[in-house]
Amino acid sequence: MELTTERLNIRTLLPEDWKPLLRIADDFRASPYLIYDMPLPSEEAAIRELTTRFAESGLFFAVFLKERPEMIGYICFHREADTYDLGYCFHSAYQGNGFAYEGCAALMGYLRDLHGDIRFTAGTALDNHPSCKLLERLGFALTDTETLSFHRDAAGNDIVFTGGRFETRPLSGCKV
Repeated sequence: MELTTERLNIRTLLPEDWKPLLRIADDFRASPYLIYDMPLPSEEAAIRELTTRFAESGLFFAVFLKERPEMIGYICFHREADTYDLGYCFHSAYQGNGFAYEGCAALMGYLRDLHGDIRFTAGTALDNHPSCKLLERLGFALTDTETLSFHRDAAGNDIVFTGGRFETRPLSGCKV
């Protein structure tokens, strides 16, 4: 599957995308938002295996700037019945430019056109303000919160945060 937007080319993730995925994962490890998510592996063999699994799902997508071969991020979904849970990660050099919004909106529209009356969910830390803002701009609303921890501090204590669950309403084929 391939989509083109005003500034982006988006295609299904391929197993050979493991090197760009590793570059994005390495960049994310330096992010202040790392504590709010499970990190991708840093070992070559593990990232190769994970990339292959992602590619086989058919719901992981590589995002590129038009006319450029470098992958700038990925967008993914986990499907359960008529619900698609949205995830995304973009290299920090490309954040804050609307690329995540443009890519997510295009893929959400594509999935609605393909499957009709579906809804989307997503989760993010409430302290991850850029991600919350992106979800709201995409038409998501906060529906629930939960206390989470994915990492420990230097003393071995859980780093606890409040995660938000967001969702959209089914819109019967309408594009976001």
